[in-house]
Amino acid sequence: MSRSNPPLFDRRSIPKDAKELEWHAPDGWAIRQFEWTQSCKENRGSILFMTGRADFYEKYVETFNDFHAAGWNVTSPDWRGQGGSGRCGPHPHVGHIDDFATWVDDLRAFYPDWRASHPGPHIVIGHSMGGHLVARALAEQRIYPDAVILSAPMLAPAGGGMPEWTAYLLSKIICAFGREKRRAWKVSEKPLEPEVLRQGLLTHDADRYSDEFFWFGERPFVRLGPASWRWVERAYGSTRHLRNRKHLEAVDIPILMLATATDELVDHATIERALHLLPRAEMKLFGKECAHEIYREADPVRNEALQASFEFLDRVAPLK
Repeated sequence: MSRSNPPLFDRRSIPKDAKELEWHAPDGWAIRQFEWTQSCKENRGSILFMTGRADFYEKYVETFNDFHAAGWNVTSPDWRGQGGSGRCGPHPHVGHIDDFATWVDDLRAFYPDWRASHPGPHIVIGHSMGGHLVARALAEQRIYPDAVILSAPMLAPAGGGMPEWTAYLLSKIICAFGREKRRAWKVSEKPLEPEVLRQGLLTHDADRYSDEFFWFGERPFVRLGPASWRWVERAYGSTRHLRNRKHLEAVDIPILMLATATDELVDHATIERALHLLPRAEMKLFGKECAHEIYREADPVRNEALQASFEFLDRVAPLK
């Protein structure tokens, strides 16, 4: 049996042998953490999985199972301000942050404790916004994993057809008028284009899409809606910060990018640019058959992405 096609798994429950923990950032902020270790001493290594904007680790228990079944320990903390890690703004359903640097600082603080307590090789996987923040941490030399997988990384927002400088300026103006903690859009996951059907942006698999709403019913505290205008403004600011050519060229770590050429949430041209600047990066590229949440796509795409991930890790991060 291919490792990308494991036995059926209940996506709507936390595995009985997994743990739900709490880690405290240096400033005392409580970060909710998923922890699923191997039952035997011999294991393939350890994975730190960083989710995307408005995500929570329950959405990815199926993917955690895929890696766990292949012998990996799996850790996944919710980012500060989303999932079960509290909120950074006044509204519980608006994703607010003062600066993306706050999240990079959290990752920098979490990483050494995780690495010291988990056997190698040490792999970091980042999806979407999580991919952006992992890439920033690498470019700023804050973390030093053995290998990295970036799934549809938000190296730049798609922008909704608006030029980046225009969207950045607009978000700055709106924040300047005191609306920085208010939601930037209503329904869609696509800033500045609120009427686009959400599922079509994320996955072609209706059942996996509905898992998210199951968890909203079971654990209402994980639900998060649109981002704040400050999040939008800081996303564009962080994008510019991440484009430092010299910083990207200095990242001497194997990186696999899983990307979709037709992604409507992140800018694919920016991913291509980074691919050519990062000295040890490679890409598995999908087309219109794949939406933004690659690890939550329909089985043909998802299995192909998992197989590419396993083969990449076997090649660049062999068991020590």
